[in-house]
Amino acid sequence: MNSSVLLCLMVMLVQLWPCSPSTQNFSAQNAVQSFTAVRRVKRSWLWEPLFATEEQISRDPVYIGQLKSDLDKQDGNLKYILTGEGAGDFFVIDEYNGKIYVTQKLDREKKPFYTLKAKAINRSTQLPVEPESVFIIKVRDVNDNEPQFLDGPYVATVPEMSPEGTSVTQVTATDADDPSYGNSARLLYSLVQGQPYFSVEPKTGVIRMASQMDRETKDQYLVIIQAKDMVGQPGAFSATATVTINLSDINDNPPKFQQRLYYMSVSEEAPVGTTVGKVFAEDSDIGDNAAMDYFIEADSSDVFDMITNNETQEGIILLKKRVDYESKRRYSIQVKAVNRYIDERFLKEGPFEDTTIVKINVEDADEPPVFTLENYVMEIFEGAKSGTLVGVVTARDPDDDDSPVRYSIVHSTLLKRLFSINEHNGAIITTEPLDREIASWHNITVTATETRNPEKISEANVYVQVLDVNDNAPEFPKNYETFVCENAVSGQLIQSISAVDQDDSAEGHHFYFSLAQEDANSSHFTVKDNQDNTAEIFTGKSGFRREEQFFFYLPILIRDNGTPPLTSTNTLTVTVCDCDTEVNIFYCRYGALMYSLGLSTEALVAVLACILIFLVFFLAIVTIRQQQKKKPPFSEKMEEFRENIVSYDDEGGGEEDTEAFDISALRTRTVMRTHKPRKKAASEIQSLYRQSLQVGPDSAIFRQFISEKLEEANTDPSVPPYDSLQTYAFEGTGSLAGSLSSLGSNSSDLDQSYDYLADWGPHFKKLAGMYSSHRTLGD
Repeated sequence: MNSSVLLCLMVMLVQLWPCSPSTQNFSAQNAVQSFTAVRRVKRSWLWEPLFATEEQISRDPVYIGQLKSDLDKQDGNLKYILTGEGAGDFFVIDEYNGKIYVTQKLDREKKPFYTLKAKAINRSTQLPVEPESVFIIKVRDVNDNEPQFLDGPYVATVPEMSPEGTSVTQVTATDADDPSYGNSARLLYSLVQGQPYFSVEPKTGVIRMASQMDRETKDQYLVIIQAKDMVGQPGAFSATATVTINLSDINDNPPKFQQRLYYMSVSEEAPVGTTVGKVFAEDSDIGDNAAMDYFIEADSSDVFDMITNNETQEGIILLKKRVDYESKRRYSIQVKAVNRYIDERFLKEGPFEDTTIVKINVEDADEPPVFTLENYVMEIFEGAKSGTLVGVVTARDPDDDDSPVRYSIVHSTLLKRLFSINEHNGAIITTEPLDREIASWHNITVTATETRNPEKISEANVYVQVLDVNDNAPEFPKNYETFVCENAVSGQLIQSISAVDQDDSAEGHHFYFSLAQEDANSSHFTVKDNQDNTAEIFTGKSGFRREEQFFFYLPILIRDNGTPPLTSTNTLTVTVCDCDTEVNIFYCRYGALMYSLGLSTEALVAVLACILIFLVFFLAIVTIRQQQKKKPPFSEKMEEFRENIVSYDDEGGGEEDTEAFDISALRTRTVMRTHKPRKKAASEIQSLYRQSLQVGPDSAIFRQFISEKLEEANTDPSVPPYDSLQTYAFEGTGSLAGSLSSLGSNSSDLDQSYDYLADWGPHFKKLAGMYSSHRTLGD
């Protein structure tokens, strides 16, 4: 193989090798090395670079190249065979000369190259004369794809008044053609619509501001961008995309009032906080850039206030102080609107604020009378006679017609008795003397009413203070209980006293204590004034005798420091006690009680003992009667009920069966119940009385008593025919009366004799009188 053939094969490999997916990054040097390796295996293959153009359409197969072995003598003895991708479909080979043809239209965008295998065999022997060789057919690109904007339509936002050249956004188009071959995929961007406000960079598709724009003039623009392949050459494909560009707001406009002068009015009756009117300043900006605050200039009237409605951006004028038509009828204020958020970039264009003038007229209204004072404070001395002037209230009609005013007092029934007012001049007088010790202050509500319009009423509070007069004499703060022992010595302290005064002394109370004149020379007790509003009582002699005098009544004279001073005599009762040196308060009170009743101690003890004994016996008699009045524990009805409870195994025939069992056989009505004679209660009680002092639950007498009662119960036919619990009341040791139990008694108390109670002593005299046989019918 000559050198020209080798050079041809090298060039072909350099062109074809990059199309293999696994060797796209090989350099020319690598291609030559690969060729050397192939050359050692494929010594006799001859071929040219093979290319097929996409989209090529022809009725006949299109020749794209030829494979040839240097062993081919052109005598038809060799046969060329083609296998691999597209063999037989897209590509065919002439088996005699090795020429390759394309039979169908190719699309590079779907498949850019095909890998095939070629071999040559001897027709006679069917043996290969050349080893199998792999080669590539590359599909050449043609401009058959239009550019596409995959991300459109586009929306972009840029601040208004942005300087020229500010980047807005970038658009990008893609082309499916081969960017490495020719200009089919080389795009060029241009602006179809959007001049002169915007421009686009031809190669990058970046849209930029071409001039400054004001959002308040136009806030949205529609821009159309075109992308052309083939670098815009004739015959190129193109595509367009729309870009919506919005201008965002910036604070570049100050607020502006719609009016340079506003007129408003407010009634003089309007309360504080009333809305007088509203003002509004327009701002071409939006959102926070249009937010503003309203103010009243400092040199304007302080009668009005202003707030901002953040939702409507209105300024609301409020009444800060009540207005008076008669005092001032017109106000003029200056209102300012200032942007809340300022953009420093536009400060040089002027202040972002505006001012306007608001003139406010005060409307006249029929107002109620007005008192000269809201609250009046008056004073009067207690004890002043009825009709004394307390003070005067004054009110006037503020209107121009100056209607006369009528005064009255709104008070309770009590106040109506204490005060009255002259309805013409407002003079308040007393209707009866006042007592400071009952009430030191009186609250009065005075009304003033227009005579021409009674609906117009106003009120004022009048506070009347009752001044103190020394009209209450001092007295003891409590009732002192003073005791002195019979063996007390002279000069012994027996009581400390003090005083109180209901009057109110401005300088403070000071009391003076002394014995009254009628007892000043008494030698029994003395009074020492401590000069601190207290005094002490001392004995004036030694030794006292209750038999001679049980009580001493000591008159104490107390004088205050009022003007004029008042004096009172307070009696201190001193009780003489039978004690050593220390007074027993309880014992002394007890002795004083006995002395006042005229009883001795022994007599009082005897009375209490008799009362106690009487109560004990009275309760005992009540208990006995209650037990005697109780019914027997088992009545005839209960007895029959208990006897009719019979259990037997004979099954009856239902409600109609009356012959199964005769229950009448079980009834015991025919049994005669005889009662055992009861012992006489008198003899029984006397017997128990003699034994009560030594009888106890464990004694033989007690056990004998129980046995007798048990025997009586067992032999008594009237007791229930079943086990029962018998309870016996038996008094033990210590009872002088013995047992008062009524067991075994079926008779009334009227059948018994209680004459023996007279033998029990004086303690039972009352009881014997109640129950003895000698009692009268009236008893």
